[in-house]
Amino acid sequence: MSAVMQPNVAAERQAFYDKIDQANVAPLWEVLHAIITPTPNTPCRPYLWQWDLVWPWIQEAGRLITAKEAERRVLVLENPGLRGRTRVTHSLYAGLQLILPGEVAPAHRHSQSALRFIVHGRGAYTAVEGERVTMRPGDFIITPSWTWHDHGNPSAEPMVWLDGLDIAIVELLDAQFMERPAAESQRTTRTEGESFARFGNTMLPVNFKPKSKTSPLFWYPYERTREALAELARAGDPHPCYGHKLKFTNPATGGWAIPTIGSFMQLLPKGFRGRPYRATDSTCYSVVEGRGRMTVGSEGFAFAPKDHFVVPSWLPHVLEADDEAVLFSFSDRPVQEALDLWREQES
Repeated sequence: MSAVMQPNVAAERQAFYDKIDQANVAPLWEVLHAIITPTPNTPCRPYLWQWDLVWPWIQEAGRLITAKEAERRVLVLENPGLRGRTRVTHSLYAGLQLILPGEVAPAHRHSQSALRFIVHGRGAYTAVEGERVTMRPGDFIITPSWTWHDHGNPSAEPMVWLDGLDIAIVELLDAQFMERPAAESQRTTRTEGESFARFGNTMLPVNFKPKSKTSPLFWYPYERTREALAELARAGDPHPCYGHKLKFTNPATGGWAIPTIGSFMQLLPKGFRGRPYRATDSTCYSVVEGRGRMTVGSEGFAFAPKDHFVVPSWLPHVLEADDEAVLFSFSDRPVQEALDLWREQES
């Protein structure tokens, strides 16, 4: 029997499709194999943004528009497979934000959760719900969903940080909200470091009752994180795929620091040559220290401090370090784990 569809059958089916289309109905069998695939089929592509290339553009943006005009002066890291969609992965946003000496980035709040990872400069502050913290390179900072936040730079040097947000996830759920107050900056009502004193020392206030799934600790200083990684390196051998790796957690629950965004810091010993690894969460990386290479599928990238790169879902990748290297990264792993979707594979 011929596998070729007879002309009269094809015409009859097309007439049927045209008829049901008028009522917004479509045949699943025509698209089933495209939407339920044997392995993840992401439009996200591997890519590396070199700091030496991007930094002059960030400075130029600072000359062209003020922080107040822009509300947030950010150069978006757009994945080459997702151009025009303001995404670094299929589910997450990333951008490099600049605040110049003397500037204030106006207060606002939104339903999207955000992280800030400090890349360049020191002395600027971020304020979250009435508490300011002074930022330094390598610090990890959280802006929980629907919390007031603004930034200012009283220092003498420009500051740049990596913004990561769950914009695409919130958009998928049609839960986008944003609000701006009348004042440019929120009034500081708490002392700097108060949240760290309450939640950053493996202790909790005895009367603390969580109001959110997001960590009540919003500042994770790099000094503490680096010490933890160094102690891990002294204590034992690195994982054969990703070295010594820690995740940022909510000290009140032990869960993820942000319910929609997983955040990590890892140390690769000098000379590390990792084995191939892949996972279903596409991941954005920021290089804190050291130099090395990331091979993703058939593509290879040499990385250096302040570079950023993205690894798509389920693509095998290999990490190598020429020097001792430290990498920050974030992904949508908490969402995938909550939905029993996350999967990893080591070679």
